[in-house]
Amino acid sequence: MKVSFENPDKINALLTITVEEDDYKNDVEKTLKDYRKRANIPGFRPGQVPMGMIKRQFGASAKMDAINKLIGNEIQKYIADNKISMLGEPLASEKQEAQDLEKEAPYTFMFDIDVAPEFNIELNEKDSIDYYEIAVDDKLIDRQVDMFASRTGKYEDQEEYIEGDMLKGDLRELDEKGNTKEGGITVEAAVLMPNYIKADDQKKLFDGAKSGDIITFNPRKAYPESDTEVSSLLKIKKEEIAEHEGDFSYQITQIQRFKNHAIDQELFDQTFGEGAVKDEKEFRSKISDGLKAQLVNDSNYKFLLDMRKYAEDKVGQLTYPDALLKRIMLQNNQDKGQEFIDKNYEPSLKELTWSLIRNKLVEQAGVKINDEDVKEAARETARVQFAQYGMNNIPDEYVNNYADELLKKQESVQGFVDRAIDVKLIDAFKDKVKLNKKEISLDDFNKLMGE
Repeated sequence: MKVSFENPDKINALLTITVEEDDYKNDVEKTLKDYRKRANIPGFRPGQVPMGMIKRQFGASAKMDAINKLIGNEIQKYIADNKISMLGEPLASEKQEAQDLEKEAPYTFMFDIDVAPEFNIELNEKDSIDYYEIAVDDKLIDRQVDMFASRTGKYEDQEEYIEGDMLKGDLRELDEKGNTKEGGITVEAAVLMPNYIKADDQKKLFDGAKSGDIITFNPRKAYPESDTEVSSLLKIKKEEIAEHEGDFSYQITQIQRFKNHAIDQELFDQTFGEGAVKDEKEFRSKISDGLKAQLVNDSNYKFLLDMRKYAEDKVGQLTYPDALLKRIMLQNNQDKGQEFIDKNYEPSLKELTWSLIRNKLVEQAGVKINDEDVKEAARETARVQFAQYGMNNIPDEYVNNYADELLKKQESVQGFVDRAIDVKLIDAFKDKVKLNKKEISLDDFNKLMGE
């Protein structure tokens, strides 16, 4: 077997493999002997089928399988032995001529190889990258306290409506004279929040209303552009709204106002666990600690984004085997066509560039991860998801169990591997580069991230 590798422009390569009969002959004979042992052909005892018959029936496919396996192994071996940084998979070359395997060897196979562009990148103390430290001030703690109090708050009955209250009442359709319409719509205990009424004239009808009052209003006029609101209130299909565009009476049976939970021991226990916090000062301190830990993650993520841009600018524009990469992309997305390639090629190239740079930075920093690092990435995802529902004091057992469930989804594992790598990459380069530290409020940080 002969193998040649041509790489004139450093990024487009041609790998040519010439296969001789001796390269695959033994494998084909072994395969055919195995076929003969297992063959079940009427008129012959097992293992006694004439080899000539086996060759006629299975010889061509056995030969093709042996050659394909041989070529695949040789490509992998050559790429590994010669440390070729290959992008994507080898493609049958456009220069490839048809090979008639019924004729005698040799056979020649040609593959286009897309080679990664060569570049160097190293970050050290001479490189300065912004690092945003998000300030945990009283205003931010107040907002967090209010959030916890709101999550455990409740509605309380009131006598008189003010903006923001929730109403319950009986809704009845009226005729042209203002009387209850015979056979008209009636909805008992209909929930209404006048604060969300779009038309000001209809909203004002509820100002100062008391329990027991009867308000006459028009649902269609109240929500002129929302069939969903009207159909939900009247308990009808959207197609039926046009038949019920007149006035309705609404007799208020209950007025409820939402009140945050008091800042007391019960709230402390519900938020952080029984006895963990004993007064408001400790409560605020505990919130502050949690915010700092959470916001460090946000700061680190921003640092990773800034480090990426800095490294990309430092590397500059890389040259890729565009034609070959587009062929690979089209082959992997045959159902989407050329338009998809034209739209997504440049964005995918940008991600590819970062992936190559990231790999070199990982190598520079000596970053290595293990199963525990990957599981910790899954745990962090679990903690964030619990926190979104106000569950900040989840026992480790539950966090671990949820992380295990996340890791059972094979499609999610690579994401956790990437996160584990990013965590170590951030830690490594925060110590290697010069940090241009900037203190910033959370609001300004969020605006910065939204740009």
